[in-house]
Amino acid sequence: MLRTASWPRWGRTLLARGLGSRRGGSAPDQNGKVSEIKKKIQSVLPGGAWNPLYDTSYLPPEHSDVVIVGGGVIGLSVAYWLKRLEKPRGAIRVLVVERDHTYSRASTVLSVGGIRQQFSVPENIQLSLFSIEFLRNINEYLAVVDDPPLDIQFNPSGYLLLASEKGAALMESNVKVQRQEGAKVCLMSPEQLRNKFPWINTEGVALASYGMEHEGWFDPWCLLQGLRRKVQSMGVLFCHGEVTRFISSSNHMETRSGEELTLKRIHEVHVKVDHSLEYQPVECAIVINAAGAWSGQIAQLAGIGKGPPGTLQGTKLPVEPRKRYVYVWHCPQGPGLETPFVIDPSGVYFRREGLGNNYLGGCSPTEEEEPDPGNLEVDHDFFQDKVWPSLAQRVPAFETLKARSSWAGYYDYNTFDQNGVVGPHPLVINMYFATGFSGHGLQQAPAVGRAVAEMVLQGHFQTIDLSPFLFSRFYLGEKVQEHNIV
Repeated sequence: MLRTASWPRWGRTLLARGLGSRRGGSAPDQNGKVSEIKKKIQSVLPGGAWNPLYDTSYLPPEHSDVVIVGGGVIGLSVAYWLKRLEKPRGAIRVLVVERDHTYSRASTVLSVGGIRQQFSVPENIQLSLFSIEFLRNINEYLAVVDDPPLDIQFNPSGYLLLASEKGAALMESNVKVQRQEGAKVCLMSPEQLRNKFPWINTEGVALASYGMEHEGWFDPWCLLQGLRRKVQSMGVLFCHGEVTRFISSSNHMETRSGEELTLKRIHEVHVKVDHSLEYQPVECAIVINAAGAWSGQIAQLAGIGKGPPGTLQGTKLPVEPRKRYVYVWHCPQGPGLETPFVIDPSGVYFRREGLGNNYLGGCSPTEEEEPDPGNLEVDHDFFQDKVWPSLAQRVPAFETLKARSSWAGYYDYNTFDQNGVVGPHPLVINMYFATGFSGHGLQQAPAVGRAVAEMVLQGHFQTIDLSPFLFSRFYLGEKVQEHNIV
C-alpha cells in the first residue's frame, strides 16, 4: 500500500527536475605552480578577471537527481538504463559514487566471469537470459562513436553441473523449469557424460545437466570498462569518494492494524572525497544502493534496521561481505578446449583459462569455515585440503596439477536466502536496492540495471517481474529458494 502510493510520485518528481551542478576548473601542472599562483592572486585584485583559488573539479555536483552508491558493474548498469530509458534525453542527472577508483577490491573484476541459466528460480533464469542477449550483442548497446568496439571474449563452452544420486531428482526438476523459461539445457547419464567428456571420472555421479547455448564465461573487466565508457558518453557524472551520511525527513503514520510507521525520504547525501577531511553535500531525489558487499553498511547509514526487532523498521538489509578464493593452476594433461564450466557435487568448480592448459576454480566454504573478510589474503591450505582432493577425484589428470597463482574477492552475500535484493525500501521510500546477489551479480547485472531503472522511472517492473526479490520478504520471512548457488 505504501509503495504504490509513493513510487509514481517520486518518478514524476525525478523526471520533472533538471538540477544543475557547479564544477570547477583544472589543477596546475608541477612546473607552472608559481606562475599559476601569481595569476590567481592577480585575479582577486581590483580589475582582475575572477578565477577560483582552489581546484574543485574532483568534487561531486551540489545537485543530482539520482545518486548511485557503488560504481561496479551493477551500479553502472543502473546508470546506463536510467539514461537509456529517460524521456526526454538529458532529463535526469545521474551521479555514481565509487570509493575504490582502481577497482582493486571490486567484486566485479575479482570474479571468474561465468554466466549460466542453470538456476532453479524462474526469475534468476530470466535475468541471465536477458543478460546473455545483452552480452552477445554488447556493441549494439555500449558502442561509443569513434571508440573501438568491445570484445568481452565470451567463451560459449557452457556449464556442466554434476549431481549425486541424492541430488538427481532435484536436478531433473530444475532442468524442467529452465526449459520452460527458454534455456537450452540437456540431461546426461554417466555413460553419455563419459562419451562426451572422457576426462571425467563419473564415480558418484548419477546425472548431469549441460548448457548447450548461451552459457560460458567472459571478461568482467571489459564489461566494467565498456559500461563506464558508455555512461560517461551519456553524461553520467563520477565521483571518487565515500558516502558517509544521509540527511532525510520523516513522516509518521499508522497502519490499519494500529502499528506506527515512520516514512523517510533522503534529501541529501554526504560524500567524503579522496584526500580530504571534509564532505560535499549532494541534494538528490533518488538513492540507489549498489554498494555490493558493503550495501548493508550503506543501508544502516539511512537508518534501515534501526527499530524494534520483529518490526518492519527493525528489519535490516542482510547483506555482508564474504571472502571467496580463486586458484589458478597448470596441468599439461588436463581437459582440452571443449571443457565447460564444471560444478562438482562437492561444490568445487573449475573452468579453463586461456589456451595454455591453465585452469581456475575454487569452492565456497561451509559456515564454520568462513574466512575473515577484513582482508583479501588467500588461504593456500584451503586449496590443498578442500579443493584439490575433489578436483583430482573428478578429473584424474589434475592429480599432477601445479598451482600457479590465486586471489580473493568478495561476495555481496545475502545471509537470508542468497538471492538479489532489487527495488525500493518500503519505509525509506527513495532508496532503491540492487545488491545481495551472492556470487551471481555480474552475470545478471545488465538485466538488474534495467529492472531498477524501470522501477525508478515507471514505478513498477516491466521487462522481468522481480517482485520476489523485494526487500519486504525479509520482514515477511518469505525466502526465495534457489538451489543452484555456487
